[in-house]
Amino acid sequence: MRYVKIIPLAALLLAGPAIPLSARAAEFVVRPVAVAEMKAVFGEVESRTVVPARARIGGTIREIGVSEGSEVREGDVIGVVVDDKIVLQLAAADAKINALRSQLENARTEVERAQQLLSQGVGTQSRLDTAQTAFEVATNQVAAAEAEKAVIEQGAREGDVLAPATGRVLTVPVTPGSVILAGEPVARIATGPYYLRLSLPERHASEIEEGASVEVGGRGRTQSPGQPVATRTGRIAKVYPEIADGRVIADVDIADIGSYFVNERMLVAIPVGRRSVLAVPPEAVKTLHGIDYVRLGTVDGPADVAVVVGETFVDGGRRLIEILTGLRDGDRVVLP
Repeated sequence: MRYVKIIPLAALLLAGPAIPLSARAAEFVVRPVAVAEMKAVFGEVESRTVVPARARIGGTIREIGVSEGSEVREGDVIGVVVDDKIVLQLAAADAKINALRSQLENARTEVERAQQLLSQGVGTQSRLDTAQTAFEVATNQVAAAEAEKAVIEQGAREGDVLAPATGRVLTVPVTPGSVILAGEPVARIATGPYYLRLSLPERHASEIEEGASVEVGGRGRTQSPGQPVATRTGRIAKVYPEIADGRVIADVDIADIGSYFVNERMLVAIPVGRRSVLAVPPEAVKTLHGIDYVRLGTVDGPADVAVVVGETFVDGGRRLIEILTGLRDGDRVVLP
């Protein structure tokens, strides 16, 4: 319903000489404007990569140096796995090396004795060659035993569970005293970068475009009705071609999203189409007794019309407010 307020002629005469409407105030011609149709959905914060820190040997977890939420750097020791058999293996390796070194000393003595007898003319060259061969065999046996011990020592050092990358620990599924096998995860680490993952109904599959801007609400805003209060702008980085369970998956890149909470839900307004609306500058709307009015310029003079306003948006660098009812295409709005 249009409510027209006609200013009495006496009031115009008292106000002074008539001034053309164009000289008193500017006019805004109402025209349809195409705006993006936004849909409010929930997005979950996810890390681009989540890597497990695995035990390299089997054994018993003696200690764990991290907990959920801890910051780690690549190469940090986050846990220690101990295998009691390694101590026994090292003792056996030391005993074997000592025995082979005794054989090596005996072979060296035999070589020296054979060389001395040969120099005195009472020994033979074949005996010297046999002694030298025995000495070389003993030398190689000692080297092999030392290499075997080095392998065991390396296995003992691999009891340290190292962080595979820099990031934040998400979960620690084991406790000190647990028995694990080689390759089992000791912790899960989110390395980032962090992004928002959206799940949209299949009917919007043809309307979602990579590179489109989205509005993201602040952290902790979980109100479901309406659109989120936009605190920052993101960009649709990827739309996945596979539709699962009637849902389209899309990723949104956003700056300063934070790096602590993973799987946190945030409200996102995403464009899923365009619609035509009538809009005016915000200064053209005045509120009186809880009712919004817009002043129109007519042939009979200015008239205030009650309107119902919608959301505010930006078109061509100018802020406009949507008018749901009360105006028609071509109306001339008088600006203050």
